[in-house]
Amino acid sequence: MGTEVEREQFTDEDHAQFARRLTENLNVLRELLASPGFGLGETTIGVEVEMHLVDASLQPACVNREVLAACDDPRCTLEIDAFNFEINSRPLRLAGRPFAQLDRELAELLALVRKSAAESGARVVLAGTLPTLTTAILQGPVLSDSARYRAMSRALREKRGEPFAVHIEGREALRTACDDLTLEGANASLQVHLRLPPRDFPAVYNAAQLAVGPLLAASSNSPYFDGKCLWDETRIALFKQATDTRTDEQERMHTPARVTLGHGFISDPFFLFQENVALFEPLLPVVSARQMAGSVPALDELRLHQGTVWNWNRAVFDPADGGHLRLEHRVVASGPTRVDMLANAAFTLGLSLGLAPLMAAWIPAFPFEYAQRNLYRAAKDGLQAQLAWPAASAPSPRMHRARDLVLSLLPLAEAALVQHGVDAEEATDLLAIIRERVQSGQTGAAVQRKLVERYERDMPRDEALARMLGDYLPLSSGELPVHRWSV
Repeated sequence: MGTEVEREQFTDEDHAQFARRLTENLNVLRELLASPGFGLGETTIGVEVEMHLVDASLQPACVNREVLAACDDPRCTLEIDAFNFEINSRPLRLAGRPFAQLDRELAELLALVRKSAAESGARVVLAGTLPTLTTAILQGPVLSDSARYRAMSRALREKRGEPFAVHIEGREALRTACDDLTLEGANASLQVHLRLPPRDFPAVYNAAQLAVGPLLAASSNSPYFDGKCLWDETRIALFKQATDTRTDEQERMHTPARVTLGHGFISDPFFLFQENVALFEPLLPVVSARQMAGSVPALDELRLHQGTVWNWNRAVFDPADGGHLRLEHRVVASGPTRVDMLANAAFTLGLSLGLAPLMAAWIPAFPFEYAQRNLYRAAKDGLQAQLAWPAASAPSPRMHRARDLVLSLLPLAEAALVQHGVDAEEATDLLAIIRERVQSGQTGAAVQRKLVERYERDMPRDEALARMLGDYLPLSSGELPVHRWSV
């Protein structure tokens, strides 16, 4: 999905040829999905963890190329801005104690990245937004040294025709603008992958769409951007506006955004690929030299295009292992700690799998617009948000406080993990972290706000943010989940 490209400039003929290949890719994918046995295999999971790099003064450190070279590990990669970095786990079976295996791999990778960053005078921040980042910094040369990101930035900026505007109303208000794609690099996510057979994909995908509100409320970790205290999960609003090529209200009413929850529940996974091709112009019209031959064609053009449409829950086609589909959950923020991310991943997977058998009955009782509203309500207000949820009888949906809703859903998520082969003790222990975090109310966002509010009694906001981040970093690299931090 994040494949590097070699070119940055494209002609009309490039776009025309790429469009033809996308059509061919879709036709091939339709046939593959209809083939008996396609995509069958063990249920596997994996994660991507995005992070920020900061210098000794806790300001963005644009050294990701140096860190990547020092890591020298194919599981590490660059992200959009030069102070962004990403690690990727290997796929592993959702059976036994998969999260213990994942914990060992993340511990290994994070130790490698922290050591490599230290060689360049940098430290690693696991948070949805970097608290000390400002749009003034983003106006400088901070885009990663990558043809892919330069080409994407140019294409999005040309489509918009003016700087990307940010307007967020939260605890405080922010109005600012940025001239290129560097604004997207303000965000860091935990992305959870789940391999699914095509027949199971629609129900689990629909469940993931329903689950976004409770997941966000329980995991918020992005309260600050550009010196302002905004939403519990500011990243949700910021990411959408960072790539929004629509410039007026009428256009926004009639044209979809490239960052979106989607446009409805589905009955066929093919629709998600077809929709992204139909709705969005390609940003990187790079035609692969590989021909669509063999039993499992790579579908390079389709995969490249999918990587430039940022659905909060995204369908992924992968030609590996005979070809398969994955559901990529993208709504949860990075951090605060490794154990918090493991718990968030377990809740993400358990809730999606647990809700899936209910979706056929619940979809008529839950118009899709309520899922979209839940996304933004949970992002803004966290555990205090009022979220809509399907009811067994009319009227449906009904409103629930996010805190209460999350607690009521934990047994379902735990049972689903165990049903899919996860060791019962491991499932219980991880979801207990979610339960205790929600009961205490001490999310990553709450901790950040609490510390900043304390420090800015005696110092300006920018100094308070830096001091808070100085406290956050050693706690974030430790073994205690965020609800057990003493702040």
